[in-house]
Parts: sequence; C-alpha cells; structure tokens
Amino acid sequence: MDWNDDKPTPPGPVAPIIVGEPLGACSIADLEARIEALTQEIERVAAELRAKRAHEVAAAALFKR
Repeated sequence: MDWNDDKPTPPGPVAPIIVGEPLGACSIADLEARIEALTQEIERVAAELRAKRAHEVAAAALFKR
C-alpha cells in the first residue's frame, strides 16, 4: 500500500471550454462542471452588460439637451 493512495488528487488545470465541441466523451461530472462554468460566465457577462447599459443611460442623460 502506498501512503499516497488515500490522498485526493488535486484538480489539474481546467481545460478551456470550446463552444460546439463534441460532448459524447464527457462524463456526467464533466458535463455538470461545464454547465456550472458556463453559468458563471453568463452571469459575469450579464453583469458587465448591465453596467455598460447603465453607463450609457447616464451618459445620455448628461448630454441630453
């Protein structure tokens, strides 16, 4: 028995998500992790979009005659 057998393996580098890539070889855990990563990215992009729209509205109000 090796002492390292009981230690959990640290996660390796996360592979980049490529939109449109085949998913047939992915495990259920891989697919769930992919959904979580994409959901977080969607939320991040949506927050940036809201901030830019608010900035646009504020600028329009400032320069409106």
